[in-house]
Amino acid sequence: MTTYILKRLGIGILTLVFASMIVFAVLEIVPGDPARLMLGMNATEDAIAALREQMGLNQPLAVRYIAWLGGFVVGDLGRSYTYSVPVLDLVADRVAVSLPLAVIALVLSTLVAVPVGIFSAARRGRFADTVAMGTAQLGVAVPNFWFALILVYIFAVWLRLVPAGGFPGWAGGAWPALKALILPAIALALPQAAILARVTRSALIEVMGEDFIRTARAKGLPAGRVLWTHALRNALIPVLTILGLQFAFLLAGTIIIENVFYLPGLGRLVFQAITQRDLIVVESVVMLLVASVIVVNLLVDLSYAAVDPRLRTR
Repeated sequence: MTTYILKRLGIGILTLVFASMIVFAVLEIVPGDPARLMLGMNATEDAIAALREQMGLNQPLAVRYIAWLGGFVVGDLGRSYTYSVPVLDLVADRVAVSLPLAVIALVLSTLVAVPVGIFSAARRGRFADTVAMGTAQLGVAVPNFWFALILVYIFAVWLRLVPAGGFPGWAGGAWPALKALILPAIALALPQAAILARVTRSALIEVMGEDFIRTARAKGLPAGRVLWTHALRNALIPVLTILGLQFAFLLAGTIIIENVFYLPGLGRLVFQAITQRDLIVVESVVMLLVASVIVVNLLVDLSYAAVDPRLRTR
C-alpha cells in the first residue's frame, strides 16, 4: 500500500510541475504588454517601464518562472497589481464561497444520482428505467444557467424562500450564507447528477453480467444482496472517477452560475483577472486549481485501493 501511495504521489508532483510550465508559458505568449494594458493607452513610457520593472517583466523568462514557482511552493503567491492585496488573501476570500458551493452541489448530486442509477440498473429495460434515464438525459441537455434562472423565479421571486443572489458572508451566520448557496448548488447539481446517474447505471449493468454475479445468483443469494453486496462495490470505480472530475469542475468551472447569482467565487476571480490582465492572479489561481485537481485525483486513486484491494499491489 505504501508503494502504491508513493507512486501516485510522485506522479502527482510531476504532473504539477509540468502543468506549471504550461500555465506559465501560455500566459507569457499571450499577445500584448500587461503593463501597458493595465495602465491604459494614455500612459507614459516611463510609467510603463516602471510598472514592468515592478512586475519583474524585464527579467529573463527562466528567472521569472523559478521565482514564481518557488513562491508558490512556500505559499507566497505574489501581490495583485489590480487589487493591491496579496493574491493569497484574494483566494482565501473566494474559496470561502466556491469550496462550500462545490461540496454542497457534489453532495446533492451524489444523493440523487447514485440511488437513481441503482434503481434504473435493477429495472433495466422496464418502464421505470426508461423514465429515469429519459429524465437524466433531460438533465444533461438543460443548460444550468437556464435552470438557475427558473429556480430564482420560483423560489426567490415567487415564493421568497431564499435570496435571489449575492453572498452575505460567513461572519453574519452560517444559515444566511447557506441560504445564499442553496439555489446555486441545486443549479450546479442537476447536470452533474444526470451524468453520474447514467454512469452508475452503466457500471452496474456491466458488473451484473460478470461471472461472479452469475455464481452468486446460482448459489441462491437474494437479488437485493447480490446487487448491494457484490455488484455495487465493484461498480464504484467509474463512479468515483466521475465524482473526482465533477468536484474539480464544480470548484473551478462555475463562472456562469457565479455571475447569475452574483457570487464572489474563484471562477469569477479568474475571469476578472483575465479581463484586467492581472497575470500574477491568473497564474496563481490557475495553479491552485490544478493542484486541487491533482489532490482530488490522488484521493480518488486511494479510494480505488480501498474499494478494490487488488490495486494496492500495483
